[in-house]
This record gives sequence, C-alpha cells and structure tokens, in this order.
Amino acid sequence: MTTKLYYEDAYLTTFETTINHQGQEEDGRWYVVVEQTAFYPTGGGQPFDEGVLNGIPVVNVEETAGEIRHYIERPFETLPGKAMGEIDWNRRFDHMQQHAGQHILSAAFAENLGYETISFHLGKEFLTIDLAVEKITYEDACKAEELANRLIREGRPIETKWMTGEEAAAYPLRKELAVSDDVRLVIIPDFDYNGCGGTHPRSTSEVGAIKILGWEKHKGHIRLQFVCGDRVLGQLHQKNEVIKELTALLQSPQEKMKEAAHQLIDKVKIQEKQMEELKKELMKYEAKELQGKAIALPKGANLVKGACQNRPVQELQQLAREIIADNEETVVFLTVQNGDKLQVVGAKGKQTHQNLKDLAPKIFAIINGKGGGKEDFIQGGGEPVVSPEGLLDEIETILNE
Repeated sequence: MTTKLYYEDAYLTTFETTINHQGQEEDGRWYVVVEQTAFYPTGGGQPFDEGVLNGIPVVNVEETAGEIRHYIERPFETLPGKAMGEIDWNRRFDHMQQHAGQHILSAAFAENLGYETISFHLGKEFLTIDLAVEKITYEDACKAEELANRLIREGRPIETKWMTGEEAAAYPLRKELAVSDDVRLVIIPDFDYNGCGGTHPRSTSEVGAIKILGWEKHKGHIRLQFVCGDRVLGQLHQKNEVIKELTALLQSPQEKMKEAAHQLIDKVKIQEKQMEELKKELMKYEAKELQGKAIALPKGANLVKGACQNRPVQELQQLAREIIADNEETVVFLTVQNGDKLQVVGAKGKQTHQNLKDLAPKIFAIINGKGGGKEDFIQGGGEPVVSPEGLLDEIETILNE
C-alpha cells in the first residue's frame, strides 16, 4: 500500500519517493505507482491533485485496484530509483478551502434549519450541495451563510482523528459513516463531526469566507451553489468588472443600476412593439405591390409570386397569408435563398381549385428538397440548384399544366 503523505501533512508540497512500477491502461494512459505520495486521488467529492514527478506532469490521480495510480503526461523511458514529487499547491489549497467550507456550510444548514446535505460536488468554478428539502427561502440561505461565516471568523481548529466505527459512534456525527473501520473523523469542536477522507486546513479561519451564489430544484431536492476562500474574491472581482462595464453602458451609478436597466428594458419592449406594428404596415404595402403583378392562370385563378434573398421564412408565411386574406381567387408562391438553402412557401385562397398538397412533391423535387403542408398551404426547402426566381418559373409551369 502506498503511504498517504497527504494525511500526515496536508501542507506538504514536495516529497521524495520510489517508483514501484509503471503501467498503461487499455485506453492508452500511462501511470506509475509509488512507495509514498502527497498527491491526493479523486474521492469523496474532492478532485485529484496535480503536479509533477521528476518533471513529468501528473494529470490525474486515482485509487483503483488497491493502489494509487498517478497518471502521467508521458511515460518514463527508464524508471528512476528515486523520484521527486511536487504538487500544485494553489490547486491543493483551493480544494482544502472548498472542502472545509462545505463541511461548515452543511453543518450550518443542519444546525440552523435541520436541513441534511445528501450529496456534494467540488467543481472548477463553484461547489454544490444537495439539501434534502423541496424548497428554500432567501432568509434560510442567509441564516446558514451568516452562521458559517461566523464560525470561520472564530478561527476554530479543524482536527482529524483516526478511530474505529465504535469509537466514532461516541461523537455527535452529522451523517452515517460510510465505513465501519479505519474511520477518519474531521472535527470542528462543538460544531461539526464528520467522517471524511479529504484534505482540510488547520483552522476555519483559513477557509476565508463562504458566499452562496444561488439554488435550484433538482430531482426533488434543492441544489445549492456556493464558493469559499479565494474563489469568493474571484467572484467579487468578476462581478465588479461586470458592474463597472454596465455602469459605463447604462450611464448610471451602481445604486441606481437596477432602475436604469428596467427603464432600458421597458424602452426596448416599446420599440419592439412599434417595430412589429411598422412591419405589419410594410407587409400590407408589399402584399398590394405583389398583387398588382398577379398573373392569370388557365383555371381562372391568379398567381402572385415573389423571390428574395436572406429573409426569414416566417415573414414569407405572414406575407402569403396577408395576400390570400383579401384575394380568395389567388394562389401565392414565395421563395427565398438563405445561405445554402432554398425555401418555398405556397398558399391559396378559398375560391381556388388547386390542391397544393398534391403539387408539393413535384415542387420540392425540383430543389431535391422536402416539405409538407395541407391543401391550402405548403412549405419546404432544399438545395439552391436554381435561383429563387428560377424556382418560381418552374412552379408557374406546373400550375399551367
């Protein structure tokens, strides 16, 4: 068994060891197993440590098949007798802050509100805990956050003790132990007693601070997002930069930014409504212009057609309906090319005899496309093997047959 130096001293950053053997997974990844290591393997919700072994980057660490495997960027050409290991301290200390902060916040929810934490995940940007409740209020979150930060400011010691399951049962454990022997208890005196295999700082003060970012319902529970330690400063810096930029854009100080944003949104909504009304008016003029160019068909109906480039097909649908609303003896076909796609919309008035659904296969076959619709309205798209105008000419030929 590899000696786990990270349990002896979580602050150890360099160490000397002997490489026992080197191996390769079926997926091609190379790994080494060593006599003793300060590299923490993924486990208990905490990610692995990164660093180097004799200058070769360690990109993953897993405890599997009874051994701790250090996955390396490239294999050793020859195994050295001794190897120097160095962990990425910034990553390690960040994980120590986050993991200890999770213990504190989970205990604060349990202490203040009786909310049990049922799962925990430590991500690259923030942490999550799942609380065994269906809803949570802003006031509840504030109570837990306030208690957690008060415990951090008190600078209580964070102790770790190895013991049997029977010995651990004498403590006021927050949750049931996952193991019965070789229990590692992480203790914040008079506040939290929790079985845990992760790395933690010596004092709650080193956690720095805890900030809840938000929460959402997830599978019948509440999933809560938060950050601890230096990540709180990172979030503050990020949000401060956003506020500075918004202050300049909105030309408003921070304390009046919400009001300025609401005013801007209301203004945009009014403008959007006005634009929609203007578009409707323009569409009426466009419809009349196209109607003025109608072509008589052999069976007594009139054909209105129009071609365009780079236009939403939804506008063509509206335009077609606008035309037939006032002209029940009219058939309308509109085409548009958007990039490498040629689209067509067809509609007919109530007094015309053509069945557009029957004509659709012939029309879509021209552009190697597909589509669908009903007797009085069809639409589809395909390849631009002809121009939008060319497709209209082909459709006119079909209607004249």
